[in-house]
Formats: sequence, structure tokens, C-alpha cells
Amino acid sequence: MARRNDHSRQEIQAMAIEAAIDVLNKEGPGSLSTRKVAKAIGYAVGTLYLVFKNLDELILQVNAATLDDIQSAIVAVSQDQLDPVTTLKAMALAYLHYAQDHFARWSLLFTWRLPEGEAVPEWFDAKVVAVFDKVKTPLHDIRPDCDEQACLQATREIWSGVHGACDLGLNGKLSFGGEFKADTLIESLVENYLVGFAKT
Repeated sequence: MARRNDHSRQEIQAMAIEAAIDVLNKEGPGSLSTRKVAKAIGYAVGTLYLVFKNLDELILQVNAATLDDIQSAIVAVSQDQLDPVTTLKAMALAYLHYAQDHFARWSLLFTWRLPEGEAVPEWFDAKVVAVFDKVKTPLHDIRPDCDEQACLQATREIWSGVHGACDLGLNGKLSFGGEFKADTLIESLVENYLVGFAKT
């Protein structure tokens, strides 16, 4: 194993992100701290603050890695689909399955906020847009005449519904008023939304 002073700044950053994800998976978002991450990678907390400005910056990097993984997950299932409707259903279910398998990371992505007055960096916004762009492609295939703004709005609309069903399902709220399954609701939501979208 490399000595501590053999690690570059980039290597320490990567190690810290990996360790933070491990803490999340084992203990949940509320347990994440620079002290635990520093201990896990064998460095002092002070060294961690030479790489990250604060815990918020580390969380931002963890969330960026989560966005990358979500994008990879929805791209992976879309490659073998034959039509855009099936593709969007597969993407939506892949999103649900990612949230189920990585609940702590998925939750942190949507519950964490930067301190008041701090703007989200452009590079992070670009990662969010990249995920939506993958969803936009099959929507455009369904309606090639759809202009950019309308396609962007449709992307947000359909994914807001998918995310909402995931959130309710994973937090045990879909059982209120009867038994419903998130995957069944998501497939129905996508299919019915696309019926209207195709006719607009």
C-alpha cells in the first residue's frame, strides 16, 4: 500500500469520494462527516481540507458521481431498445432500480443544499442537463417536430412524475389508500404521458 505522501491531490480526492460513498451506504446521509472520511483513507482531517474547502464541497463531488452513475444506468438500458416508448420505460425503471439499490446516495442528491448564497457550479448543472438530455432523445424521436423548449419541458414533466413515484414508493407512501407498486405506476405514467405527448 502506498505511503500517505505518495498520494497526489487528485488521488486523495478520489479516495475521499469513494470513502464518503462507503459511509453513505453503511450509515446513511446523516452520518457523513469529514472526520469519518479522513479516518477511512488514513489522513488527518486537516489534509482533507486541503483538497476540499468543506464538507459541502465533498458532498457536491459525491452527488456529481451519483449523477454520473444515474446517467450510465439509464444509457445502459436504452441501448438495446427498439422504440422510444420502450426506451423511456426502461430508463424510468432503471432510475427506480438505481434509487432502490443506492437509496442513501439517491436521497442525498435531492435533500442536500448548498449554504444560502452559494450558487451551484456550472459544471454540476451540466451533469444534471446531461441526464435530462438522455431522456430528451427518445422524446424527440416520438415527435421530431417538437421544438427545443417544448422538448425540454416535456423532459422535466415526465421525469418529475417518475421521480415522484420513486420517492413515494421508496418512502413507503404508495400504500396509503391501497397497495400500489412503484414500478407498475411508473410504467403506466410513462405510457399515458407519451400518448398525450404524441398527439400534442
